[in-house]
Amino acid sequence: MDTVASEIGLSQFHFQRLFTEWAGVSPKKFMQYLSVGYAKQLLKKERSTLLDTAHKTGLSGTSRLHDLFVNIEGMTPGEFKNGGEKLTINYCFAESPFGKIIVASTTKGVCHMFFEEDESQAFTDLKQRFPKAQYHQVVDKFQQDALFVFQNDWKQLDQIKLHLRGTDFQLKVWEALLAIPTAQLTTYGGLAQQIGKPKASRAVGTAIGSNPVAFLIPCHRVIQASGNVGGYMWGGARKSAIIGWEASKSEL
Repeated sequence: MDTVASEIGLSQFHFQRLFTEWAGVSPKKFMQYLSVGYAKQLLKKERSTLLDTAHKTGLSGTSRLHDLFVNIEGMTPGEFKNGGEKLTINYCFAESPFGKIIVASTTKGVCHMFFEEDESQAFTDLKQRFPKAQYHQVVDKFQQDALFVFQNDWKQLDQIKLHLRGTDFQLKVWEALLAIPTAQLTTYGGLAQQIGKPKASRAVGTAIGSNPVAFLIPCHRVIQASGNVGGYMWGGARKSAIIGWEASKSEL
């Protein structure tokens, strides 16, 4: 911190404050993200052990690597390397008012829900998230409950169960998204305020972009402060359509 601050002619305190305001996370947390990203690349290699990965990432041992992964990724490095090896995932394809959708679930709840017209591509995207899981194309109750959100009587169903994997920050953002009422909108800055991180709008946007469960976790309800719809993983036109559809349902 001292070295970087002096290189750009700032005090350590001023540098940290300026960096945090711009990036939404502290320099230390930013470096942790970079370290985990590099470690993930190493772990994807078949011959890379946890100890080798720890040392190449600049950490003293596997315990430090473990702590870093749990803090940033919400899972251990071994779980990441195994790629969901012990998971059994059911999945199915369905039609929605906004195009074809893939829904996948574990024994705990829905873990993946994406809009995708190409079934082959949709399954490939799912396998990239859990490359070593066992897959079965079968419809279960978790998926049925999830798909009923597109029906008029979906509020009569039992609470939909989700099985999410993410960092503490991501989970906090996704939880805040779930609290946005149907047909209501907020901004990135508003959501940052809601989770107690008023200067973390960019980080909030990144967490929203990592949402693994379309529609159920309503990232479509977050727009720009200017009133523009803003970005959406599954396309701006679809986002506008969903917002309009929810507004029309709330008027019935």
